[in-house]
Amino acid sequence: MVWRPEVPHPLSKSQSEPADEADTRMPPDPFAAVLPALAALGAITSIAAINWSGEGKLATRARTKRKTAAALRDLETCCLGLAEIFRRFQRHPRVFAGEGGQAAAPLKFGVHGQRIRADAQRLYLQLMNDIASMLVLAAQNAFDVMTAIEDGDIDAPEEIFFAFGEQQDRLNTVLQSRVTLRVAVDTGADVAERLVTLVRELKTYQKPA
Repeated sequence: MVWRPEVPHPLSKSQSEPADEADTRMPPDPFAAVLPALAALGAITSIAAINWSGEGKLATRARTKRKTAAALRDLETCCLGLAEIFRRFQRHPRVFAGEGGQAAAPLKFGVHGQRIRADAQRLYLQLMNDIASMLVLAAQNAFDVMTAIEDGDIDAPEEIFFAFGEQQDRLNTVLQSRVTLRVAVDTGADVAERLVTLVRELKTYQKPA
């Protein structure tokens, strides 16, 4: 499963313009797209836990066959892909970021949906497909990197794990505080960018093969 970046698809009219109700449809809840994208970020921030839970491992246990360098490279690609997904949310606030009458509503299914035109409908479905792929890839690559850390193939200082933990806390705050959809999207975009930097830094602590 390979993530492919968005092919530029200019919308026929500005998303900020009022919709023509005669030519619109109600899509699935936008939070149904934003939530799994946040979950993919959460899978990557799980790296924070290895600093405390990676002790007491058996020296005889099976090791992963995947090369650490490949796992790190693919995890970096996931972070870049997620950053682009959140930028796409931001570029289309009417569809994904709660713009409109429910802009002040907290995260909740059933309150953020708005009727959208056919071009925005296609955008929604394309993004949902990309998010689904990214969620699987983020979980798999994060797992492989966490395994490499536990096996001693990556020897990073505590500060790196604390930094992953800080991003994890930010995602938890989004869910626990029930912020607006726009705040959730903007936070996710910033977390994704920070994770790109952290994974690149993590790559510098890979032990020579």
